[in-house]
Amino acid sequence: MLLSVRVGMLRGAVHKLRTRLLSTKGGVTDGLADAETIFALSSGHGRCGVAVVRVSGPASAAALRGMAGITRGLPPPRTALLHSIRDPQSKEVLDRGLVLWFPAPNSFTGEDSVEFHIHGGPAVITSVLQALGSVPGMRPAEAGEFTRRAFQAGKLGLTEVEGLGDLIHAETEAQRRQALRQMSGELGRLYQDWSHRLKRCLAHVEAFIDFSEDELIEDGVLNQVDRSVCDLQAEIKRHLMDERRGERLRSGVQVVIAGATNAGKSSLLNTLCQRPAAIVSPIAGTTRDVVETALDIGGFPVLLSDTAGVRDSTDLVEREGVRRARERMQQADLTLVVVDCAQLPCDAQRAADFLQEHLRSVLATEEQPDTVFSADKCLLVLNKTDLLPEDGRLTLERELRRVPGLPPICLVSCHTSEGLQGFLTELHGRVKTLCGNPLTGDPTLTQARHRAHLQQCTAALAQYHRYRDGDLALAAEGLRLALTSLGRITGRVGAEEILDIIFKDFCIGK
Repeated sequence: MLLSVRVGMLRGAVHKLRTRLLSTKGGVTDGLADAETIFALSSGHGRCGVAVVRVSGPASAAALRGMAGITRGLPPPRTALLHSIRDPQSKEVLDRGLVLWFPAPNSFTGEDSVEFHIHGGPAVITSVLQALGSVPGMRPAEAGEFTRRAFQAGKLGLTEVEGLGDLIHAETEAQRRQALRQMSGELGRLYQDWSHRLKRCLAHVEAFIDFSEDELIEDGVLNQVDRSVCDLQAEIKRHLMDERRGERLRSGVQVVIAGATNAGKSSLLNTLCQRPAAIVSPIAGTTRDVVETALDIGGFPVLLSDTAGVRDSTDLVEREGVRRARERMQQADLTLVVVDCAQLPCDAQRAADFLQEHLRSVLATEEQPDTVFSADKCLLVLNKTDLLPEDGRLTLERELRRVPGLPPICLVSCHTSEGLQGFLTELHGRVKTLCGNPLTGDPTLTQARHRAHLQQCTAALAQYHRYRDGDLALAAEGLRLALTSLGRITGRVGAEEILDIIFKDFCIGK
């Protein structure tokens, strides 16, 4: 009798726990949003030697039989076979190419899939797509729908999906390496490990709330949870202290060219772009708006901005240009302050004092007129060195490099290209430091949304500590919120997994 009462009490407690855990939202919907079969050109538009048309969904086998004229069975999986590609209605031969059959679940989307490798002429592609559209139960795919189905089928996590998107849009070598590393699942595995540990912590706390009075939970469980939560907090905080290197690498390092009028800013932009991107004129104040261009500096992406010359002006348009220039400098990862060498005093010490004051005047803002420039975010470019005698230039360079407090100095001539190689080497080094090496160390944050969810996660973990000794239910809610924040990054969080841990670790009801 006593045993049956105890078992009944356990079952009731487990039912209550299951109900509470299942109220935890997050993750993705189970299964695919619909059962329609989709098709699309997957190899990009434009004339090419070979184009790939992809089909995914339950009608893929019918499309393969109708388009390739296969009457018996289906081809061996993942084997390329040469077939005539026909219109299933008129039986007209549209092209001759390769067909590949990918039966579920061993395909990119997890569904039955077919690929048609055809010639890449626009007429051929159009005719094949029109023929597929005539097959019952098929429709053109929406943007990103193949990848969405792969995600919903559990083939990819959200971080891997984002890595795939970044890989497709990668324009530099460093971006490719970072995207490939993320697409391989390394970042997702890190977040999944944190999620697993958080699920275990939550399971232990929930079990303690419901079963501790029956002496079914061993002593010290909450102390173990405390240690695990502290370790997680420390790891997530270290992960967040990455100086946004991954985000910079993904979107490009913001480099701003700034300085006084007629210092050669636009000439420097054109020299780096190797094209006339900005108007160059001896008339002061020619540039009045921000001129942007994307560059690849040694494999790293850079968004280079030329700005209006900084000076006091009564012209309303020029004043707006100066305002925009200062605003862009505040947002910059690196500012190239261009100075006309002819404006420098002959004496090295006086030249250093001039540069210090010039930097303050260029980098100051209306809110912070006495701003102190950061040498890590600044590079001094002394332009028009071709106007200096060679011995004077060498002496100036040697003396200025000895002055403490000045940012790195590069002497260049945009007119003769003298010193540009050394400047590019220095610029590449600074950009590389800002982005980091995408192949070494722990995987870095690449998305602003990852950072936001991780910050929410750390705030929720702090809630656990805040209520740990006063209200354990509120402390558990902090763990649940932290788990939901992590689940929003990866797209996966489930209450059933928490229940599995409870029954595995505590053998409740066994």
